[in-house]
Amino acid sequence: MKNNLKVQRAIKNITQDELAKQIGVSRQAINFIESGKYVPSTVLALKLSRFFDKSVNEIFYLEDSDD
Repeated sequence: MKNNLKVQRAIKNITQDELAKQIGVSRQAINFIESGKYVPSTVLALKLSRFFDKSVNEIFYLEDSDD
């Protein structure tokens, strides 16, 4: 699974730390999600979706290898 979380943060001009505090996770969690090392839970994906006012599918998307 890929994501454009880093792009969404850049649009809002916020750091990983600021986003983490808003969502209630660690900065490391945001870093791991952005780098593809961690797939967020449904709850966390929904929180990010709400924060950025985007659908989950606008932030996270499957790769061909995920099928």
